[in-house]
Amino acid sequence: MPYIGNPIYQSAFVTDQFSGDGSTTAFTMSVAPAGVSNVLVAVSGVLQDPSTYSVVGNTLTFTAAPPSGTGNISCRYLGVPASGVTTTAYRTVTEFTATASQTTFTPPSYTVGFINVYLNGVLLGSADYTATNGTTVVLATGASAGNLLTVESFLVSSVLNAIPNTAGAVSSSNIQTSVALTTPNLGTPSAVNLANATNLPKAALPSGSVLQVVSVEKTDTFTTTSSSYVDVTGLSVSITPSSASNKVLVLFQVNGSQEVGAGRASLKLLRGSTVINAGAVAGSRTPALGGFSSADVSIPSAPVSGNYLDSPATTSSTTYKIQLAMTAGSGSAYINRTAQDADSSNQIRMASTITLMEIAG
Repeated sequence: MPYIGNPIYQSAFVTDQFSGDGSTTAFTMSVAPAGVSNVLVAVSGVLQDPSTYSVVGNTLTFTAAPPSGTGNISCRYLGVPASGVTTTAYRTVTEFTATASQTTFTPPSYTVGFINVYLNGVLLGSADYTATNGTTVVLATGASAGNLLTVESFLVSSVLNAIPNTAGAVSSSNIQTSVALTTPNLGTPSAVNLANATNLPKAALPSGSVLQVVSVEKTDTFTTTSSSYVDVTGLSVSITPSSASNKVLVLFQVNGSQEVGAGRASLKLLRGSTVINAGAVAGSRTPALGGFSSADVSIPSAPVSGNYLDSPATTSSTTYKIQLAMTAGSGSAYINRTAQDADSSNQIRMASTITLMEIAG
Protein backbone atom coordinates (compact mmCIF):
# COMPACT_ATOMS: atom_id res chain seq x y z
CA MET A 1 0.00 0.00 0.00
CA PRO A 2 1.47 3.43 -0.91
CA TYR A 3 2.29 5.87 1.85
CA ILE A 4 3.70 9.34 2.30
CA GLY A 5 6.64 10.10 4.57
CA ASN A 6 9.41 8.04 6.11
CA PRO A 7 9.54 4.25 5.68
CA ILE A 8 7.51 2.25 8.18
CA TYR A 9 9.49 0.33 10.78
CA GLN A 10 8.37 -2.16 13.37
CA SER A 11 10.06 -3.82 16.32
CA ALA A 12 9.07 -6.02 19.21
CA PHE A 13 9.68 -5.24 22.88
CA VAL A 14 10.74 -8.04 25.19
CA THR A 15 7.74 -9.07 27.29
CA ASP A 16 7.27 -11.30 30.33
CA GLN A 17 3.96 -12.68 31.58
CA PHE A 18 3.29 -13.97 35.06
CA SER A 19 0.25 -15.51 36.75
CA GLY A 20 -0.94 -13.92 39.97
CA ASP A 21 -2.19 -16.03 42.87
CA GLY A 22 -3.45 -13.35 45.21
CA SER A 23 -0.51 -13.69 47.62
CA THR A 24 2.78 -13.52 45.67
CA THR A 25 4.28 -10.03 45.37
CA ALA A 26 7.75 -10.77 43.91
CA PHE A 27 8.33 -12.06 40.37
CA THR A 28 11.60 -12.84 38.53
CA MET A 29 11.93 -11.08 35.17
CA SER A 30 13.95 -12.39 32.23
CA VAL A 31 15.91 -9.13 32.01
CA ALA A 32 17.09 -6.51 34.48
CA PRO A 33 15.73 -3.09 33.48
CA ALA A 34 17.41 0.07 34.73
CA GLY A 35 14.42 0.89 36.92
CA VAL A 36 10.66 1.32 37.05
CA SER A 37 10.87 3.87 34.21
CA ASN A 38 12.14 1.18 31.87
CA VAL A 39 9.29 -1.33 32.20
CA LEU A 40 5.54 -1.11 31.64
CA VAL A 41 3.56 -3.28 34.06
CA ALA A 42 -0.08 -4.13 33.51
CA VAL A 43 -2.33 -6.30 35.72
CA SER A 44 -5.49 -7.70 34.12
CA GLY A 45 -5.02 -5.24 31.25
CA VAL A 46 -4.77 -2.16 33.49
CA LEU A 47 -1.51 -0.20 33.39
CA GLN A 48 -0.01 0.08 36.86
CA ASP A 49 1.40 3.29 38.27
CA PRO A 50 5.19 2.93 38.96
CA SER A 51 4.53 3.78 42.61
CA THR A 52 2.78 0.41 42.99
CA TYR A 53 5.86 -1.68 42.24
CA SER A 54 9.64 -1.60 42.46
CA VAL A 55 12.47 -3.06 40.36
CA VAL A 56 15.77 -4.31 41.80
CA GLY A 57 17.92 -6.21 39.32
CA ASN A 58 15.57 -8.65 37.63
CA THR A 59 13.11 -8.82 40.55
CA LEU A 60 9.73 -7.10 40.20
CA THR A 61 8.00 -6.49 43.55
CA PHE A 62 4.44 -5.22 43.96
CA THR A 63 3.36 -3.25 47.01
CA ALA A 64 0.20 -5.42 47.04
CA ALA A 65 -0.19 -8.95 45.66
CA PRO A 66 -1.89 -9.00 42.22
CA PRO A 67 -5.13 -11.01 41.99
CA SER A 68 -5.23 -14.62 40.79
CA GLY A 69 -5.25 -15.15 37.06
CA THR A 70 -3.47 -17.02 34.31
CA GLY A 71 -0.97 -14.71 32.58
CA ASN A 72 -2.71 -11.68 34.04
CA ILE A 73 0.55 -9.82 34.79
CA SER A 74 2.41 -8.33 31.82
CA CYS A 75 5.87 -6.70 31.85
CA ARG A 76 7.01 -4.92 28.69
CA TYR A 77 10.63 -3.77 28.71
CA LEU A 78 11.51 -0.52 26.98
CA GLY A 79 15.11 -1.42 26.13
CA VAL A 80 18.50 -0.18 27.22
CA PRO A 81 19.88 3.36 27.06
CA ALA A 82 21.15 4.42 23.63
CA SER A 83 24.76 5.58 23.31
CA GLY A 84 25.16 9.28 23.95
CA VAL A 85 21.98 9.74 25.99
CA THR A 86 22.78 11.70 29.13
CA THR A 87 19.44 11.43 30.97
CA THR A 88 17.82 8.49 32.71
CA ALA A 89 14.28 9.76 32.04
CA TYR A 90 13.49 7.34 29.21
CA ARG A 91 9.85 7.22 30.33
CA THR A 92 7.99 10.11 31.92
CA VAL A 93 4.58 9.64 33.53
CA THR A 94 2.44 12.69 34.36
CA GLU A 95 -0.93 12.45 36.11
CA PHE A 96 -3.77 14.98 36.08
CA THR A 97 -7.04 15.06 38.03
CA ALA A 98 -9.57 16.42 35.56
CA THR A 99 -12.15 19.11 36.20
CA ALA A 100 -15.62 18.85 34.73
CA SER A 101 -15.51 18.77 30.90
CA GLN A 102 -11.75 19.46 30.83
CA THR A 103 -10.24 18.65 27.43
CA THR A 104 -6.75 20.23 27.40
CA PHE A 105 -3.89 18.94 29.52
CA THR A 106 -0.28 20.17 29.53
CA PRO A 107 2.33 17.46 30.25
CA PRO A 108 6.11 17.99 29.99
CA SER A 109 7.30 18.26 26.40
CA TYR A 110 7.04 15.04 24.40
CA THR A 111 8.00 13.69 21.00
CA VAL A 112 4.98 13.45 18.73
CA GLY A 113 4.10 9.83 18.11
CA PHE A 114 5.85 8.59 21.26
CA ILE A 115 3.11 9.12 23.84
CA ASN A 116 0.39 7.05 25.53
CA VAL A 117 -2.69 8.53 27.20
CA TYR A 118 -4.77 6.69 29.83
CA LEU A 119 -8.10 7.72 31.31
CA ASN A 120 -8.76 6.06 34.65
CA GLY A 121 -6.16 3.38 33.75
CA VAL A 122 -7.68 2.58 30.32
CA LEU A 123 -5.45 3.21 27.29
CA LEU A 124 -7.08 5.69 24.88
CA GLY A 125 -6.99 5.20 21.15
CA SER A 126 -5.50 7.74 18.76
CA ALA A 127 -9.02 8.97 17.87
CA ASP A 128 -9.74 9.82 21.50
CA TYR A 129 -7.19 12.62 21.77
CA THR A 130 -4.91 14.94 19.82
CA ALA A 131 -1.18 15.18 20.66
CA THR A 132 0.52 16.88 17.73
CA ASN A 133 2.42 19.88 19.12
CA GLY A 134 4.68 18.31 21.77
CA THR A 135 3.21 20.38 24.62
CA THR A 136 -0.52 19.66 24.99
CA VAL A 137 -2.87 16.70 24.93
CA VAL A 138 -6.47 17.51 23.89
CA LEU A 139 -9.27 15.00 24.53
CA ALA A 140 -11.95 14.54 21.89
CA THR A 141 -14.53 14.36 24.68
CA GLY A 142 -14.26 16.33 27.89
CA ALA A 143 -13.41 14.36 31.02
CA SER A 144 -15.63 14.13 34.06
CA ALA A 145 -14.66 15.84 37.27
CA GLY A 146 -12.24 13.70 39.28
CA ASN A 147 -11.18 11.53 36.30
CA LEU A 148 -7.51 10.50 36.41
CA LEU A 149 -5.69 11.26 33.14
CA THR A 150 -2.22 9.71 32.80
CA VAL A 151 0.18 10.87 30.09
CA GLU A 152 3.14 8.56 29.40
CA SER A 153 5.87 9.93 27.12
CA PHE A 154 9.09 8.29 25.93
CA LEU A 155 12.54 9.71 25.24
CA VAL A 156 13.62 9.10 21.66
CA SER A 157 17.29 8.67 20.77
CA SER A 158 18.99 7.58 17.58
CA VAL A 159 21.47 4.77 17.05
CA LEU A 160 21.58 5.19 13.27
CA ASN A 161 25.29 6.01 13.47
CA ALA A 162 26.21 3.06 15.67
CA ILE A 163 29.31 1.20 14.50
CA PRO A 164 28.50 -2.39 13.52
CA ASN A 165 30.57 -5.19 15.01
CA THR A 166 32.02 -6.25 11.66
CA ALA A 167 35.51 -6.26 10.20
CA GLY A 168 36.35 -3.08 8.31
CA ALA A 169 33.40 -1.16 9.73
CA VAL A 170 35.68 1.76 10.67
CA SER A 171 37.84 3.37 8.01
CA SER A 172 41.30 4.74 8.73
CA SER A 173 39.98 8.29 8.26
CA ASN A 174 37.85 7.79 11.39
CA ILE A 175 40.70 6.58 13.59
CA GLN A 176 42.73 8.96 15.76
CA THR A 177 46.28 8.13 14.73
CA SER A 178 48.16 10.59 16.91
CA VAL A 179 47.69 12.54 20.11
CA ALA A 180 49.53 15.44 21.70
CA LEU A 181 51.75 14.13 24.46
CA THR A 182 52.19 16.74 27.20
CA THR A 183 54.93 16.14 29.74
CA PRO A 184 56.61 18.51 32.21
CA ASN A 185 59.38 20.75 30.84
CA LEU A 186 58.86 19.66 27.22
CA GLY A 187 57.48 22.92 25.91
CA THR A 188 55.31 22.31 22.85
CA PRO A 189 53.51 18.94 23.07
CA SER A 190 54.85 16.27 20.74
CA ALA A 191 52.68 14.16 18.44
CA VAL A 192 52.67 10.48 19.35
CA ASN A 193 51.91 8.08 16.53
CA LEU A 194 49.40 5.60 17.97
CA ALA A 195 49.80 3.22 15.04
CA ASN A 196 53.42 2.33 15.76
CA ALA A 197 54.50 4.67 18.61
CA THR A 198 57.66 5.64 16.67
CA ASN A 199 57.29 9.32 17.52
CA LEU A 200 57.36 8.95 21.30
CA PRO A 201 59.90 11.61 22.33
CA LYS A 202 62.86 10.38 24.34
CA ALA A 203 62.53 13.37 26.64
CA ALA A 204 59.13 12.06 27.73
CA LEU A 205 60.63 8.91 29.25
CA PRO A 206 61.48 8.85 32.97
CA SER A 207 64.97 9.03 34.41
CA GLY A 208 66.80 5.71 34.16
CA SER A 209 65.07 4.64 30.93
CA VAL A 210 67.21 3.07 28.21
CA LEU A 211 66.89 5.40 25.21
CA GLN A 212 69.12 3.62 22.70
CA VAL A 213 71.60 0.75 22.45
CA VAL A 214 74.56 0.38 20.11
CA SER A 215 77.08 -2.43 20.09
CA VAL A 216 80.09 -3.79 18.25
CA GLU A 217 81.56 -7.28 18.23
CA LYS A 218 85.11 -8.07 17.15
CA THR A 219 85.68 -11.68 16.07
CA ASP A 220 89.01 -11.38 14.26
CA THR A 221 92.41 -11.10 15.97
CA PHE A 222 94.70 -8.20 16.77
CA THR A 223 98.41 -8.17 17.68
CA THR A 224 100.73 -5.43 18.93
CA THR A 225 104.26 -5.14 20.27
CA SER A 226 103.93 -1.43 21.02
CA SER A 227 104.89 -0.19 24.46
CA SER A 228 102.50 2.75 23.89
CA TYR A 229 98.75 2.29 23.83
CA VAL A 230 97.28 1.71 20.38
CA ASP A 231 93.66 1.38 19.25
CA VAL A 232 92.43 -2.19 18.93
CA THR A 233 91.10 -2.29 15.38
CA GLY A 234 87.36 -2.95 15.26
CA LEU A 235 86.82 -2.58 19.00
CA SER A 236 85.27 0.89 19.03
CA VAL A 237 81.68 2.11 18.79
CA SER A 238 80.00 5.54 18.61
CA ILE A 239 76.81 6.92 20.14
CA THR A 240 75.04 10.30 19.91
CA PRO A 241 73.28 11.16 23.20
CA SER A 242 69.91 12.92 22.86
CA SER A 243 70.59 15.13 25.90
CA ALA A 244 73.75 16.39 27.57
CA SER A 245 72.30 15.33 30.94
CA ASN A 246 71.99 11.69 29.89
CA LYS A 247 74.55 9.06 30.77
CA VAL A 248 76.12 6.21 28.79
CA LEU A 249 76.41 2.75 30.29
CA VAL A 250 79.46 1.01 28.79
CA LEU A 251 79.47 -2.81 28.86
CA PHE A 252 82.64 -4.53 27.68
CA GLN A 253 84.34 -7.89 27.44
CA VAL A 254 87.84 -8.18 25.98
CA ASN A 255 89.52 -11.56 25.41
CA GLY A 256 93.22 -11.99 24.72
CA SER A 257 96.65 -13.13 25.88
CA GLN A 258 100.34 -12.24 25.81
CA GLU A 259 103.58 -14.04 25.23
CA VAL A 260 104.71 -16.04 28.24
CA GLY A 261 107.43 -14.20 30.14
CA ALA A 262 107.12 -11.17 27.83
CA GLY A 263 106.16 -8.61 30.47
CA ARG A 264 102.67 -7.19 30.88
CA ALA A 265 99.90 -6.47 28.35
CA SER A 266 97.54 -3.72 29.56
CA LEU A 267 94.16 -2.39 28.36
CA LYS A 268 92.52 1.03 28.53
CA LEU A 269 88.94 2.19 27.90
CA LEU A 270 88.60 5.62 26.32
CA ARG A 271 85.84 8.08 25.52
CA GLY A 272 87.36 9.87 22.54
CA SER A 273 90.85 10.64 23.78
CA THR A 274 89.92 10.59 27.49
CA VAL A 275 90.79 7.51 29.52
CA ILE A 276 87.87 6.35 31.69
CA ASN A 277 87.36 3.55 34.22
CA ALA A 278 91.07 3.31 35.02
CA GLY A 279 92.76 2.97 38.38
CA ALA A 280 94.24 5.93 40.25
CA VAL A 281 97.81 7.09 39.62
CA ALA A 282 100.11 5.64 42.27
CA GLY A 283 103.85 6.19 41.81
CA SER A 284 105.24 4.44 38.75
CA ARG A 285 102.27 2.09 38.49
CA THR A 286 100.25 2.13 35.26
CA PRO A 287 96.55 3.08 35.58
CA ALA A 288 94.61 0.74 33.31
CA LEU A 289 91.33 -1.06 32.72
CA GLY A 290 92.98 -4.46 33.18
CA GLY A 291 95.56 -6.69 31.59
CA PHE A 292 96.59 -10.12 30.33
CA SER A 293 98.99 -12.57 31.85
CA SER A 294 99.60 -15.99 30.32
CA ALA A 295 101.41 -18.84 32.05
CA ASP A 296 100.95 -21.10 29.02
CA VAL A 297 101.12 -20.08 25.35
CA SER A 298 98.15 -22.33 24.56
CA ILE A 299 95.80 -20.94 27.25
CA PRO A 300 94.19 -17.47 26.99
CA SER A 301 94.10 -15.09 29.92
CA ALA A 302 90.88 -14.52 31.80
CA PRO A 303 88.69 -11.99 29.94
CA VAL A 304 88.66 -8.37 31.03
CA SER A 305 84.97 -7.53 31.42
CA GLY A 306 82.75 -5.14 33.31
CA ASN A 307 80.61 -2.02 33.01
CA TYR A 308 81.04 1.68 33.54
CA LEU A 309 78.42 4.46 33.80
CA ASP A 310 79.88 7.45 31.99
CA SER A 311 78.72 11.08 31.87
CA PRO A 312 79.85 12.41 28.47
CA ALA A 313 77.87 15.70 28.90
CA THR A 314 77.37 16.15 25.18
CA THR A 315 74.90 15.65 22.34
CA SER A 316 77.65 15.10 19.80
CA SER A 317 78.69 11.75 18.40
CA THR A 318 81.01 10.14 20.95
CA THR A 319 83.31 7.16 20.38
CA TYR A 320 84.23 4.58 23.01
CA LYS A 321 87.17 2.29 22.29
CA ILE A 322 89.71 -0.16 23.69
CA GLN A 323 93.47 0.36 23.53
CA LEU A 324 96.23 -2.21 24.13
CA ALA A 325 99.96 -1.92 24.96
CA MET A 326 102.92 -3.94 26.23
CA THR A 327 103.49 -1.77 29.26
CA ALA A 328 106.34 -3.86 30.71
CA GLY A 329 108.99 -5.97 29.05
CA SER A 330 108.84 -6.87 25.38
CA GLY A 331 107.02 -9.30 23.18
CA SER A 332 103.51 -9.38 21.78
CA ALA A 333 100.01 -8.88 23.13
CA TYR A 334 97.01 -10.47 21.42
CA ILE A 335 93.26 -9.96 21.18
CA ASN A 336 90.90 -12.92 20.58
CA ARG A 337 93.67 -15.56 20.40
CA THR A 338 96.20 -17.48 22.44
CA ALA A 339 99.87 -16.67 22.26
CA GLN A 340 100.64 -19.95 20.46
CA ASP A 341 97.58 -19.88 18.17
CA ALA A 342 98.54 -23.20 16.54
CA ASP A 343 96.19 -24.60 13.91
CA SER A 344 94.84 -27.25 16.25
CA SER A 345 91.52 -28.08 17.93
CA ASN A 346 93.14 -27.52 21.31
CA GLN A 347 93.57 -23.84 20.45
CA ILE A 348 90.69 -21.38 20.67
CA ARG A 349 89.65 -18.13 19.02
CA MET A 350 87.51 -15.70 20.98
CA ALA A 351 85.31 -12.63 20.49
CA SER A 352 85.29 -9.25 22.21
CA THR A 353 82.45 -6.73 22.50
CA ILE A 354 81.57 -3.19 23.52
CA THR A 355 77.91 -2.22 24.11
CA LEU A 356 76.70 1.32 24.82
CA MET A 357 73.32 2.21 26.37
CA GLU A 358 72.07 5.78 26.59
CA ILE A 359 70.35 6.24 29.96
CA ALA A 360 67.90 9.07 30.57
CA GLY A 361 69.29 11.48 33.13
